[in-house]
Amino acid sequence: MYYLFTHNDLDGIGCGIVARCAFGDNVEIRYNSVDSLNPEVHRFLQRRQNKRKKNDTLFITDLSVHEENAGRLSQYEEAGLNVKLIDHHKSSLHLNQYPWANVRVAYDDGRLASATSLFFDYLSQQGLLQPTEALTQFVELIRQYDTWEWEANDNPRAIQLNHLFFMTSLDEFEEDMTDRMKQPEGFAFTEFEQKLLELEEEKIERYIRRKRRELVQTFIDERCVGIVHAENYHSELSSELGKENPHLDYIAILNVGGRRMSLRTIHDEVDVSEIAGQYGGGGHAKASGCTLTAEAYAKYVHAPFGMEPIRPDANRNRYNVKGSDYGNLYEDREAEQFYIFSTGRDWRIDHNGETLPQYFGSFREAERFVKRDHQAWLVRDEAFVKYLMEHLQWTKKEWERARHSME
Repeated sequence: MYYLFTHNDLDGIGCGIVARCAFGDNVEIRYNSVDSLNPEVHRFLQRRQNKRKKNDTLFITDLSVHEENAGRLSQYEEAGLNVKLIDHHKSSLHLNQYPWANVRVAYDDGRLASATSLFFDYLSQQGLLQPTEALTQFVELIRQYDTWEWEANDNPRAIQLNHLFFMTSLDEFEEDMTDRMKQPEGFAFTEFEQKLLELEEEKIERYIRRKRRELVQTFIDERCVGIVHAENYHSELSSELGKENPHLDYIAILNVGGRRMSLRTIHDEVDVSEIAGQYGGGGHAKASGCTLTAEAYAKYVHAPFGMEPIRPDANRNRYNVKGSDYGNLYEDREAEQFYIFSTGRDWRIDHNGETLPQYFGSFREAERFVKRDHQAWLVRDEAFVKYLMEHLQWTKKEWERARHSME
């Protein structure tokens, strides 16, 4: 008999579907949250203590065990039983010290790994699974979604698969997808699923528009953080907020009811798995999560509670466009004005008409300073034109000449 303990997200259920394709009804699958895995593993090992069979195999995928369970699993294996843990999270690499663990973040060709893809590869190499075209494509979609490579590859089908997963029950998704993996043709959404996904995308767009107006900004442990409370669509929301606010080091998405915090970043120099690790969590360098502990609650919920959301940049300008040869004007909540301009050699900032001492190598660096230190936003064209005429002493004729040159 085979036993599989796996995560209850798309990558975890992908492992369950792969197991069903390999073992059929000869596998018992249990889907777990991050917090529930270790108690589940402990109970399983206690129950199996007097019922051990040499041909039984325990798989753990997309989740890691703590040190106490690692010791128990080693004893289980030393007793002649089969154990295999397969994971792809950076925070689980320390488990590779055990012969039963296979934790791999990336493949030799540079592609990031997912638990489903690693489990699929392992069972195929062991001769326990005969891959179909549909299953191979399905596994790749999960890999691209879970590693965010779908964005770089412009493959929306990967994230659509995750949408479909959340639109059905876990059991229904597993059963339906397992049946479809047996088909000889490749994997594709049905016409009905396509319609559902179109409606879901419209719903997500509305959700992101609403949450965009709730984003607050603060500094936590010397990192500039964007904080938003949300229960749904964490991947889509964090992706949009991160791209729209590149001055933020990372986005923290809070689900107070579920006592969970998700961390996402678009920056290579920021490792959110290290931040999540401070609160007992972990994950990937760019996407991690943890329990909302008392310490995390104090920093991410209580302290920022009274803060006003950040103001978005004006997005319909024709003249006050970022990087313009005529400079850019920003404003903060106290009506302080920041004018970013190029000297030809570097970039400087005028604060209420007085040039600040800092020098910046690019417009992006100057804007990052203004947004991080002052939470300022790009103003509308009307305020920009007024500033140029007042502070740079432009005449209407000069402005008209400049306007024509920009058109």
